[in-house]
Formats: sequence, structure tokens, C-alpha cells
Amino acid sequence: MSEQIGFHKGSLTTLAKEREELIRLVKVTEQLMQAHIKALKDLGVDLEAEAKKAQEQAKKPKKSGLDGRVA
Repeated sequence: MSEQIGFHKGSLTTLAKEREELIRLVKVTEQLMQAHIKALKDLGVDLEAEAKKAQEQAKKPKKSGLDGRVA
């Protein structure tokens, strides 16, 4: 039984470290995204308009088969 306890404690320790690393990675990714957003805004890009345009395109029905692949 103590073997199982050790196994589960070790697993929790490993998973906790992996979770910390994942959180660190998400924070770095968020910082990079914010930097790019700021740069685009500084260049005059309207990100809200771009997002609306992307949403409208996503709503349009897509052609299936070859019709959807050929311009």
C-alpha cells in the first residue's frame, strides 16, 4: 500500500511542476500576443474591424467538394 501512496505522491509532484511550466508558457505567449496587438494598433490596424470581418467569413456557408477548393 505504501508503494501506491508513493506512486501517487510522485505523480502529483510531477503534474504540479508540469502545470507550473504550462502556466509560465501561457504567460509568455500572452505577453507576446499583447506586444503584437500593440504594434498593430500603433500601425493603425483596427483589430475590432478585422475580428468582425473574420466572424462574418466564418458564418458564410463553405462549398463542399471540388467547388470549395477551386477558385
